[in-house]
Amino acid sequence: MSFFNFFSKSNKETLDKGLHKTKEGLMGKLARAIAGKSTVDEEVLDNLEESLISADVSVETTLKIIDKIQKRVAKEKYVNTSELHTVLKDEIISLLSENKSVNGSFLKDNLPKPYVIMVVGVNGVGKTTTIGKLAYQFKNQNQKVLLGAADTFRAAAVDQLKIWSERVGVSIVSQGMGADPASVAYDTLNSAKAQGSDVVIIDTAGRLHNKVNLMNELTKIKNVMKKVYPDAPHEVLLVLDASTGQNALEQAKHFTAATEVNALALTKLDGTAKGGIVLSIAEQFKVPVKYIGVGEKMEDLQLFNSGEFVDSLFKK
Repeated sequence: MSFFNFFSKSNKETLDKGLHKTKEGLMGKLARAIAGKSTVDEEVLDNLEESLISADVSVETTLKIIDKIQKRVAKEKYVNTSELHTVLKDEIISLLSENKSVNGSFLKDNLPKPYVIMVVGVNGVGKTTTIGKLAYQFKNQNQKVLLGAADTFRAAAVDQLKIWSERVGVSIVSQGMGADPASVAYDTLNSAKAQGSDVVIIDTAGRLHNKVNLMNELTKIKNVMKKVYPDAPHEVLLVLDASTGQNALEQAKHFTAATEVNALALTKLDGTAKGGIVLSIAEQFKVPVKYIGVGEKMEDLQLFNSGEFVDSLFKK
């Protein structure tokens, strides 16, 4: 099934616009790093290192990129500064290719029905908005979507998800604030079975409490789901706010330690110059970056394509 044409002109334009701040910051710093230089020497590499880190590429990832460039410069004997953009672009693409990022459609063929997505992440990262935008994409492709409001620790979380369900035009299961999240998840999957839903998206509490409690809570929700569908959830999606830079990296560490995250969504790339964090998260966590948020419109949640992402960063 061909659910979403990521490579459409409008999506490319949206991606270019969304990455504008990061591109201007990184490319501007890179231009200053090589000003007045004809060859790539130690000073240029030092300046490049500083430029990457200031774009919120982590120190660890930056050093890997610099090391790769140093080896290439040594191998090719002479690399001038005009070629540095190409070399840097090649190495970043190589780095991202190791992430096995998803470069296809929102849903692949032959997936289980319903396809169950459990969404995790701290409050304020755009978790509920991401759920709404995902529901919109699936519904636009004639999928019957059901939402589960299992973030029951904040009344606002349930209310916000209800607003999104109405806005998109999809059903929702909720029990209100203070209800047992696992019970909501259980009811949601039973409803999905009765209604013949194609996709189920379940919200969970957006608290970053200690790892033990987080693990116990998420494990309980997952175990209850398996009573209805033994292989659920099929996707555990961690939502991260790219504009928080290194904080997003820390959140990824906590959540990947607490549960079996197998997909990532990075939001708010359009409002930050810290888009370099995408490189660090993709490189350090062997979890595919699946979605990126590059605008406020419902259609502005895009599938992450590493080649298109890097092309947009380096587009002149």
